[in-house]
Amino acid sequence: MAEVEVSREREVAAPPDAVFAALADYRDTRERLLPEHFSAYEVREGGQGAGTVVHYRLQATSKRVRDCLLDVTEPTPGQLTERDRNSSMVTTWTVTPGSGPGVSRVHVTTTWRGAGGVGGFFERIFAPKGLGRVYEAVLARLAAEVG
Repeated sequence: MAEVEVSREREVAAPPDAVFAALADYRDTRERLLPEHFSAYEVREGGQGAGTVVHYRLQATSKRVRDCLLDVTEPTPGQLTERDRNSSMVTTWTVTPGSGPGVSRVHVTTTWRGAGGVGGFFERIFAPKGLGRVYEAVLARLAAEVG
């Protein structure tokens, strides 16, 4: 099984602390950022940054639905890591200063151990494209929310 990785990045016209606060707000803001690929969203513990446990279903492609139960940590300032209890999927959101004053750069990366064989071959080709489009939508909604 090979590791599959998806990354996207976007500059947002808001200061890094405001952008990070929006991303870390799983109770209210985060749900508004999610496109139609997410369903059954529920905060089960916490709701603000580290210590949050959140559940949702993610359908990044037409054939695959993942039931995700995520534990959120803040390994470094400006970074949120979401580890799925139900799979090897790990998503890291990083907010840093952008190209100018009051601008942030938001980077999201998700990795997981892909399937083997022919199914894994197609997963490594198509899953990153589908999930990449999902993240582009989340980042656009984030920009509209805080910008």
